[in-house]
Amino acid sequence: MKIQLFDFQTDALDQLRIKLGAARAMASVNNPQAVSFSAPTGSGKTVMMTALFEAILDCPDDQLDWPLDWQPQPDAVILWLSDMPELNEQTRRKIEAQSDKVYRVGQLITINNSLDQERLGGGKIYFVNTQKLADDRLLTREGDARQFSIWTTFSNTARAIPDRFYVVIDEAHRGAQGRAASKAKTIMQKFVLGDAENGLAQMPMVIGVSATPKRFDDLLSGTSHTVHKVIVPPDNVRESGLLKERIVIHHPKQSTNVEVGLLEEAARRWQRMSATWERYCNEQKEPSVRPILVVQVQDGPGDKLTRTNLSDAIKAIEKGAGRELVDEELAHAFQDSADHIVDGRVLRKVDASRIEEDGEVSVVFFKMALSTGWDCPRAEVMMSYRAAFDHTHIAQLLGRMVRTPLARRIEKSAELNDVHLYLPHFDRESVEQVVKALQDGETSPPTTAGSGADLVVLKRRDGADGIFSAVEDLVTYRVNAHRAQSDLRRYQAIARQLTIDGIEGEVWDAAKTDVVKWIADEVAKMKKAKEFDQARESVAQVSLSTVAIKNLTGLSEEQEDYVVGASDIDVDRLFEEAGRKLGNGLHKEYWKSNAKRDKRDVKIEVIVVAQTAKAMEALERNSGRQFNKLFDKFRGKFGKLPEAQRRSYEKLRTSSAAPSEIQWRLPDSIDFKRSPKDPKWEKHLFIEGNGDFRTKLGSWEEGVLNEELSQPSTVAWLRNLDRKDWSLEIPYEVAGAPKAMYPDLLIVRKVDGGFVFDILEPHQPNLDDNLVKAKGLALFARKHGHLFGRIELLRMKSDGAFSRLNLNKSEIADRVVALDGKAGLDQVFKDFA
Repeated sequence: MKIQLFDFQTDALDQLRIKLGAARAMASVNNPQAVSFSAPTGSGKTVMMTALFEAILDCPDDQLDWPLDWQPQPDAVILWLSDMPELNEQTRRKIEAQSDKVYRVGQLITINNSLDQERLGGGKIYFVNTQKLADDRLLTREGDARQFSIWTTFSNTARAIPDRFYVVIDEAHRGAQGRAASKAKTIMQKFVLGDAENGLAQMPMVIGVSATPKRFDDLLSGTSHTVHKVIVPPDNVRESGLLKERIVIHHPKQSTNVEVGLLEEAARRWQRMSATWERYCNEQKEPSVRPILVVQVQDGPGDKLTRTNLSDAIKAIEKGAGRELVDEELAHAFQDSADHIVDGRVLRKVDASRIEEDGEVSVVFFKMALSTGWDCPRAEVMMSYRAAFDHTHIAQLLGRMVRTPLARRIEKSAELNDVHLYLPHFDRESVEQVVKALQDGETSPPTTAGSGADLVVLKRRDGADGIFSAVEDLVTYRVNAHRAQSDLRRYQAIARQLTIDGIEGEVWDAAKTDVVKWIADEVAKMKKAKEFDQARESVAQVSLSTVAIKNLTGLSEEQEDYVVGASDIDVDRLFEEAGRKLGNGLHKEYWKSNAKRDKRDVKIEVIVVAQTAKAMEALERNSGRQFNKLFDKFRGKFGKLPEAQRRSYEKLRTSSAAPSEIQWRLPDSIDFKRSPKDPKWEKHLFIEGNGDFRTKLGSWEEGVLNEELSQPSTVAWLRNLDRKDWSLEIPYEVAGAPKAMYPDLLIVRKVDGGFVFDILEPHQPNLDDNLVKAKGLALFARKHGHLFGRIELLRMKSDGAFSRLNLNKSEIADRVVALDGKAGLDQVFKDFA
């Protein structure tokens, strides 16, 4: 893959590997197998399918780290079926852009009328849409110079290679909505159930891909199919950063006809976001991101294009943006294919699937056509002229707008993680319907939505630069932040990244040299312990026993055992399997470094090491040590890197089964949800544009904060939200498994000209997690207490005041760590609080 997969994607692909392994072992036209793959809107289904196609036709990408029992099928055939030609074309282009294995000329084929062959060719991915498979189309008929109908071609392929013919149905839930969709469903059913009238066999393996697989699953129920289900959890997609954090809806208090004024405001927002993106991309040395303003207009009566006055709309956009738009920036995605002239301005036609890649387009007008076949991360602001009863359709449309342009969450500027929607004809009640549709709708993305009155962006408080700089001397943890990788792969990855980023030019070569030496060391150890020859024999030769059966008596006689040497083909296959286990081509590095020796002997040494648990543990242990040395050596430089590069190092650091310590950084802005009627609080580190900070706190938090703000030394505080990229996170254990806690309050005090940071966690004593969290805080204090002031666990007393247990005192921390019951913690509070 040319791109980095997200953890949830590699997890889903691992499940697909298991399900497909079971399916293809049993698949036939008489024993059909179906995989129901449920992936939320915006999760990157094409990316996951591309990685799967690579694993089937070539070999699994190193990112997948699949076990060695997966066998690629270079002669397999993949058929991609959708109900829209434009969707197929978009998918084909995405596969070409994302894959470095299945992109060759003639490997991605769009089926058209010229295809006339007995079977589909092996090693290829074919695309077909349901319109081409209608009864009246040339593809589905024999005669007229056609030898084979497409149904015959599909059936022949299914019968010839049932374990290597994969039919992928895109958007498998569609098929029961509207006349065209009903037709598409009928054709889709032919692939699943077969069609005797047309001579189409049941497809032996079908993969149905959908955000909402219920209809596909219902179709399969009651059939002879063996169904294998793979589900991508929406929460995992949300946490990945692949989707925008929030959909912010702007609306009048009551529905209004002042449409142009709201469109001007939408244009102002679009222009501000454009400027913010330009500034961010320049600072971070990222490719330019040009946001798009999307305007949904009303249908027209009769032959009229639209009820919306396009001339007024363009003028309003130019007024809000504060500049005149050039014709190349203006486009439409109406159903017709013609350009339109509006007051002498050219409104050019652009296909929905090509909006994202059109570098000139800035404003797109459309009606209803963008809810399918469209994926445009640059579409960040939308204005809709539609009436309030269209809330369900608008919710579906927004599902196509929530991809992040850089495929990651932006830390530095929270406003770049938002999508903005302007609805002049929606009041608060109808907006709530949109929000509900976004939360409960079958095809809705897993992202937060709400009114612009409640969802705000908070900026750093003026005059607090010294505090924010001091925060960077502190540490936080990340617990289960990323899928754990082997230390061998982490070491090679950080070395490669350091070299690519120009931080340490020779370190990647050194890392590969290290592993080559460690493999040689393990071989030498095994030879010294007289363990190598036996391991070598298990690879290089096979002992055979022979039994002779006498024809007349039927009695068996054992013959003399003998040995057969493994062929070069066997050794080569095991060598490649060892390479997959080691990763990063390290098996070939060892082979090249020993080029003067017998090639077969060298390969067998790699195979033996890869198959020996003790040897692999040594490689992992050495790699872990070297990874930590490199990370610690360059830790100071990572914080000065652009955001994307810094995060790549942090991801490697946190791709471990154990909680990982990283430098704590606070962004320039954060997203926040509050009611305009919530209480105001002073001295918060992040504030709204008007200088206020509003939030509703629990009674305990409110009491603790009032005590802290009454102290003259308190100069700032932070509401530490759960599960944010910037949150202060502390690990604790439950039954040996690491968990994360997010202490409620961080208090900043000015002491002797410097800043002291206190961690305060008000926690009710009756909660089950009281003791384990207390131990987590105590262990954190033992290791990092020198960086902080107080690290307190608090309980409210009967008089409303608070008992404070300062775990940053060694005696208290030691007592808490040694406890084995909640009663003991109660006693510590009595003794010290």
